[in-house]
Amino acid sequence: MPDSSEGKKNWVPYAVPFIVFMVLTEAGRYFSAHAHLLYIVKTITVGGLLWFWHRSYASDFRFRLSMGGYLSAVIAGLFVLAIWILPGKIFPQYSTDEVFNPFSFNIPQFAAYALVAVRLIGAAIVVPVMEELFWRSFLLRYLVNPDFKKVSLGTFSWFSFVAVVILFGVEHHRVLQGMIAGVIYTALVIRQKSLRGCILAHGVTNLGLGFYVIATQSWEFW
Repeated sequence: MPDSSEGKKNWVPYAVPFIVFMVLTEAGRYFSAHAHLLYIVKTITVGGLLWFWHRSYASDFRFRLSMGGYLSAVIAGLFVLAIWILPGKIFPQYSTDEVFNPFSFNIPQFAAYALVAVRLIGAAIVVPVMEELFWRSFLLRYLVNPDFKKVSLGTFSWFSFVAVVILFGVEHHRVLQGMIAGVIYTALVIRQKSLRGCILAHGVTNLGLGFYVIATQSWEFW
């Protein structure tokens, strides 16, 4: 007879990295003078957790994409990037004084450049993998059936789709852009039945935003 507790524990590899990320993010806001150190800790810790549990995610990447699928993901990521950097008058956001400027901390210049590199790695690799595993693999299926591993990746229901889109938007200060991004990333999963496309799209968005922030010194996007 199968162990029912095993199914209940399947959420751990998907939710714990996200929970750790959110806790350390809040700690960075509270201890703003040490936000740079906490970001490094957050990136290493969450990346380590994702690697530790990487075998648990094998089924999420089972289906490879065609060249058209990868191209669609890149285009989707660039579209979200364009939406994200549009003026606040078009897409309002929660007011926030949070700005992550690597050059504003009392650290040597070479350390600031190293921090920029860590931030790019965290935003373009760690965050897309962590968030897509939580939102599009775990929660999207969990809201269909709590024993979410029994639900095929990309299964559509209006309730799970709308809930994930709204919650993903609320997670970000730019709520409306976050919801638009949520629609696009979720649609990729539903269409492709794999996390490859939405992780690639999310990574393209975040990497492009990082380059935009550095080029224009628009640190408020970080």
